[in-house]
Amino acid sequence: MYTTSVNCRCARIEDQGARKPTDTAIVEIERMRDEDLLVLVAQRHESALGMIYDRYGRLIYSIALRITGDRQTAEEVVQDVFQSVWQTAGSYHPELGAASTWLLSITRHRAIDATRSKRERARTREYPLDQIRPVAEDTLVEREVERRVLRDEVRSALDTLPSNQRQAIELAYYGGLTRAEIADTLGEPLGTVKTRLRLGLLKLRDLLQAFGE
Repeated sequence: MYTTSVNCRCARIEDQGARKPTDTAIVEIERMRDEDLLVLVAQRHESALGMIYDRYGRLIYSIALRITGDRQTAEEVVQDVFQSVWQTAGSYHPELGAASTWLLSITRHRAIDATRSKRERARTREYPLDQIRPVAEDTLVEREVERRVLRDEVRSALDTLPSNQRQAIELAYYGGLTRAEIADTLGEPLGTVKTRLRLGLLKLRDLLQAFGE
C-alpha cells in the first residue's frame, strides 16, 4: 500500500539529518495548523511532514488514483508529492491560499504529469505492421481512444474554470469528498462550497458541450 512506500521515504529523509522533536513537541505538532506545519517542514522537522501525511495522505492518493486510473502510478504520485513538499515547503506563502490548496495543486499537477508520461511510454510500443487485429479488437481500441479523448476534454475544461471552482469539483469527483468534507478541507463555509460546485458544474457542462460540437 502507498503508506508503506511513503513511510520508507520519510525514514530516508530522517536519515539525512532531519531534526527530531521531543514528545512534548509532537503533541504540539498535532495541534498545529497546516500552515505552521509547513514552516516546520521547511526547517527539516520530519514529524511535521508525517503529520501532514496523516492529514492528507489518503486524500492525495484518492485524487491521484482518480486522475491516473492506476494504483501503482497513484502510489508513485503520493511519493512525489511528499518529496516535493519536503523540498519546497519554504516556497509556500499563506497569503496566496490555504495549505490544502497548495498541496492539492501539487497533487493534481504531479498526477497529470504521471499520466502523460505513462501515455508517452505506451505510444512507443507499436504493433508490428504485419499483424492484423480482429474487428472486435479494433472496436475496443476505438472505445478506449474515445474514453481517453473525453477524459482529456474534461481536464482541459477544468483548466479553464476559476481555481476555487475547479478545486471544489476535483475534491468532489476525484477526491470523493462530500460537500461538508470539502468545506472542512478548504476552511470555507458550506454555502460557499455549494455555490462554487454549482457554478463550476454549469460552466463545465457548457464547455463540454462546446467541445462536442
